Amino acid sequence: MKTGVCAAKGFLANGVHCGIRANQSKNDLAVIYSKEPCVAAAVYTTNAVKGAPITVSQKHLADGHAQAIVVNSGNANTCNADGIEVAEQMAAICAGELGLKAEDMVIASTGVIGQPLPIQPILQAMPELCKGLSTDGSQQAALAIMTTDTMPKEYQTTFMVGDKPCTIGGIAKGSGMIAPNMATMLSFVTSDVNISVACLQDALKEVADATYNMVYIDGDTSTNDTFAVLCNGMAGNAEICQKDAAYEAFKAALFDVCMHLSKMLAKDGEGATKLLTVHVQQAASLQDARTVAKSVVGSTLLKCAIFGRDANWGRILCAIGYADANYDIEKVDVELASQAGSVAVCKDGHGIPFDEDKALTILSEDEIVVEINLNDGAYEASAWGCDMTYEYVKINGEYRT
Repeated sequence: MKTGVCAAKGFLANGVHCGIRANQSKNDLAVIYSKEPCVAAAVYTTNAVKGAPITVSQKHLADGHAQAIVVNSGNANTCNADGIEVAEQMAAICAGELGLKAEDMVIASTGVIGQPLPIQPILQAMPELCKGLSTDGSQQAALAIMTTDTMPKEYQTTFMVGDKPCTIGGIAKGSGMIAPNMATMLSFVTSDVNISVACLQDALKEVADATYNMVYIDGDTSTNDTFAVLCNGMAGNAEICQKDAAYEAFKAALFDVCMHLSKMLAKDGEGATKLLTVHVQQAASLQDARTVAKSVVGSTLLKCAIFGRDANWGRILCAIGYADANYDIEKVDVELASQAGSVAVCKDGHGIPFDEDKALTILSEDEIVVEINLNDGAYEASAWGCDMTYEYVKINGEYRT
């Protein structure tokens, strides 16, 4: 079935176990390939310590074009003396199998930091990996980029540009080391839309700010975060080269894909039992809405309360209080909601009587929404995260062992 990065015309993918990871049942090397050259754009981690693959990818994407992506898990290829050399070797090996130039490759790695990445397993596995490229290989690729993720993450949608149907789809990975800074995980998105480099880069940045940059798991920004988009133009639409209705249609579709993948990332946070959505409305500005939403969703105390099903709404007000945003706390209303219903817990910045048993029932669901009304404007934003559990400490305490 054509899903994820294979949903759009002309894209193939595959994933295999090559031996970087000790567990032979887990894929650890993937390739995503377009039959036609692509317009390409990406955003990366804001961490000053960056993985070698990012340095190489930035160089390769300087001209705004690429045709394939090669990515491994199990080793981040970060803080290694030979990191750049190994990343360039990965690109050259894969490009050779695909009949491309090394400069046509986007490179990514994820996993343990500070351990040399062996090139031999990649070299040996590349012929089989590329030979197995297919239109139903997206899930194998999604499995290959997972680290502590418990499930592969894929999503796709269709949209119209004029009278031409277009498709966009993507995969993502990330369970920990996720904070609201730039890309904050690995995500690869493909589309058959025809779009200019400038329009693609602008749309990607706008969507990243509204989706991936609004995911908060633990406050640690990874060294290897990459969000890359490849568009091969095979849908046959007139090129999108200005910010008109066609641009907005593409951006809306890109948002849809990335928003769904963002929620999957948040729900699969390390050790998570609940997806937490914080929705802020009636803010004085978009920046205020985003800042408050990220402040609340990132509160460790609130995340612990959500895990314990404790309607401790004071922690929400506390997190709003240290957000660097414009608001009047005397206007703030808060509700807790889930499929089990909703309960108002705060009005005009003050506590109000509420049914604790009803709140417990609401917080017992696996998807919780904190609704915050600043009553101060017309802007809104959502941020996504998860609860903080005992399992998170266990996973990160034993990450290398």
